[in-house]
Amino acid sequence: MKFHSESRIAHGRDKVYTAYRDRLSDFATRIDDIEAVNVLSREEQGDVTRIHNEWVSDREIPSVARKFLKPEHLRWDDLAVWNDGDHQVRFEIKTRVFPDAVKCTGTNTFIEDGDGTRVVLEGDFEVDLKNVPGIPRFLRGTIVPQIEKFIVSLITPNLTNTNTALGDYLDAQG
Repeated sequence: MKFHSESRIAHGRDKVYTAYRDRLSDFATRIDDIEAVNVLSREEQGDVTRIHNEWVSDREIPSVARKFLKPEHLRWDDLAVWNDGDHQVRFEIKTRVFPDAVKCTGTNTFIEDGDGTRVVLEGDFEVDLKNVPGIPRFLRGTIVPQIEKFIVSLITPNLTNTNTALGDYLDAQG
């Protein structure tokens, strides 16, 4: 499943790009249902920065999914490769629930837009639960769409809400 989002932030591209890359944990708690973003590793090599962030959600698990999803599953790893020359980040999100069955990759591109920045988020989300233990074959047709919908509902709004939170954060910085 493809996803796409565009937002405009009323600050210059370098400021937006740098804050997004370096200050995410400072402003991410402004996003509804995000408890924290923890930087687990960071490696800089010239114009390329590799960052491993852990996102922690405090969202309530729907009753239909509680048998398969636990609170510790409401964390995901964001593996990002930032390219300063292109003002772009390639990311891969790894979920804690069914990590071998869920694949999410994409890019955030930061584009100058007058006195602001347009952030374009594009990606692919795939779920394949055929070999996940504990989900009976006869229930997959019912449960798989619910799990996919729940995971997409965690990831997709946060992509857009991150940009809103970043804009608010930069506004407060002056």
